Amino acid sequence: MIPTRVVHYRDPAAVYLGLEELRRRGLTPRGILFIALDPRGETHIAIPDDMGAVTEMKVGDKLTLKAPWEGRYYHFDAIHRLPGDTLLWNGDRRLHETGSAQEVALSVSEWLRGSSAKNLFLGCTPHQPGAWWTHGQRTPVTSLHQRGFVDAVVYQGGLLARRIGEPHLYALSYQQLAQGGGLQGWEPVFDSPLGNILMVERRVMNYRLTLTCERGLIEIDISGLPDEVRATVQVELELGYGVVGRVDGGGFAVTRGEVQPWGLANVSPALMVGTPNDTLVELARALNPGESTPSAQS
Repeated sequence: MIPTRVVHYRDPAAVYLGLEELRRRGLTPRGILFIALDPRGETHIAIPDDMGAVTEMKVGDKLTLKAPWEGRYYHFDAIHRLPGDTLLWNGDRRLHETGSAQEVALSVSEWLRGSSAKNLFLGCTPHQPGAWWTHGQRTPVTSLHQRGFVDAVVYQGGLLARRIGEPHLYALSYQQLAQGGGLQGWEPVFDSPLGNILMVERRVMNYRLTLTCERGLIEIDISGLPDEVRATVQVELELGYGVVGRVDGGGFAVTRGEVQPWGLANVSPALMVGTPNDTLVELARALNPGESTPSAQS
């Protein structure tokens, strides 16, 4: 468990100034563990007590933490700076109710620019998923989930996302994003044979991405996009486990929730499972000790 402290900012402008002050004390994007808004639109950010621990922080470490607050808080899952100075963020669908989510996301994005960071990944919390895209401060925000697209992930050529209640993974090129504003141009690139896709791993690693489906897990290879996406490993697993991410040189960050047609409800903080060389087959064996070996395909 990483000892944390919470910093609180009343308005989005203060978020940028506060993060700049914390940068001078050693904070980097790795050290931002959670960002949440309260119903008043005020911002709460969890960071390590010990700034010296920031350099050792990994994305997988964040996913295993429990948010250090209780009550009505609406969390960001990830914030992505995209080409053309546009911005994508994933998180609690209720973020829009605060009235300040766009400004906070933009303030954090501007701070990320100072670290030359393109992405910020945050801790795992239970909520209905939402995804938003915008050009900037004074432009309208596009709610991608209005068309059902959530868990948006950045890859080299654009975005990947699942669509709620469907077994399909969709892709949207940066060119199509610029032309259609995120609501048009999505193309299905992969169909899950294990039912609806309930969760998409938060980042692509070495062209690999894990999809959590109703009846199991599938790892796909996206190196052939936009022409081909292929399944490399497939395991059947029906216990509500989901892969949130993995650690470079480590295991899988695995959460657990209640299987619903739209996703996993009431997810828990992730646990690190497995070793650096484990595949989804070994992961499934670890999650199902004593059970028969799950079916796999590679």
